[in-house]
Amino acid sequence: TAMLLRLSLRSAAVVATAAFTGLRKGEIGALRWENYRGNLLYVEKSKWRGHITDPKTKKSKSPVPVISALARVLHRWREVMGNPESGWMFGHGPLNMDNFDDRNIKPFTNNWHGWHAFRRGLSTTLHRLGVADKDIQQILRHEDIKVTQDSYIKTTTSDAVSAMRLLEDLVTLPEISDKANRQ
Repeated sequence: TAMLLRLSLRSAAVVATAAFTGLRKGEIGALRWENYRGNLLYVEKSKWRGHITDPKTKKSKSPVPVISALARVLHRWREVMGNPESGWMFGHGPLNMDNFDDRNIKPFTNNWHGWHAFRRGLSTTLHRLGVADKDIQQILRHEDIKVTQDSYIKTTTSDAVSAMRLLEDLVTLPEISDKANRQ
């Protein structure tokens, strides 16, 4: 969220879409306003090496929920664009994400890790919030839950300590005497 405050509205809309949906960069580049229906983004196309194609897998075509924070950013961006009902979401054609980050992201950030970091960050954040791995798999639209678990959800020692604290809160032992040791 701190990054969003330093960016132009268009750049913030692209970054917020990446951060709060987990879409792949090619999917973001090929988004059209007609893909945004209700509170869902429907992934119908992807831009890969200059070509508009179908998404990576059949599962990738699943819709992704839009949280209210992202909806507000997209609403504001749509207003600035003249409230279009259809057309490319982030420009006059499909967005070249590599050129976009070179011109609109990297100059304003000190520590750019690329678009894929948003997918990993979203999955890790959802996991820390207690969201089931199966639900994270659905949001990222992976065919196999092992991909989600092994490559996207990142845990740390502090995560393990927090998990054990939850267990600690549940476990209460009576005072254990040392009588048994004397016998």
